[in-house]
Amino acid sequence: MAEADQPQLYLVTPPEFDLSSFPDKLSSVLDAAEIACMRLSLATRDEDRLLRAADVVRELAHRYDIALVIDTHVVLAQRLGLDGVHLTDGSRSVRAARKDLGPDAIVGAFCGSSRHDGMVAGEAGADYVAFGPLSGEALGDGTLADFEIFEWWSQMIEVPVVAEGGLTPELMAKLAPVSDFISIGEEIWNTEDPAATLKSLIAAMG
Repeated sequence: MAEADQPQLYLVTPPEFDLSSFPDKLSSVLDAAEIACMRLSLATRDEDRLLRAADVVRELAHRYDIALVIDTHVVLAQRLGLDGVHLTDGSRSVRAARKDLGPDAIVGAFCGSSRHDGMVAGEAGADYVAFGPLSGEALGDGTLADFEIFEWWSQMIEVPVVAEGGLTPELMAKLAPVSDFISIGEEIWNTEDPAATLKSLIAAMG
């Protein structure tokens, strides 16, 4: 469980990036901290753009020996030989994704603030369950995930839990003892120096 250790870092790509400049920016972030898992999370539905972006990010993921998953696209995860998929519809698609990708793939589920949905996702075969956002503009139905859900989950449930969305240094410090993974994305990409921002967020965990 996460209580004794620092949570591992889960890095999410920006929703949009320039294929010519992003690899350097990503490399500097990967040099700055040890990343356990990375997620390709593009807003576009253009398959060609997704494929080209996946090629760029996958090359770096392999170089740094980091597992790479993709948002939602089970078929692309298979075709591109990625490590798995991150599902954004809670527990609904977990069983089908597990069946399609096989037992060795990573299947993660974002469950918003629903403890029940998280439990169903875990029972359906999810490798991790993500809850969030923790602050700011809430996704989905506008509900923030509260601290208690992480506290309860870390004590009661074996499936690893990911804290995601709107993380601040204060929230990092608070959630570190009760999260297995901390997901970092827009928190660093929207800043002048993503690698430095990441280091300061990690430092906040103590």
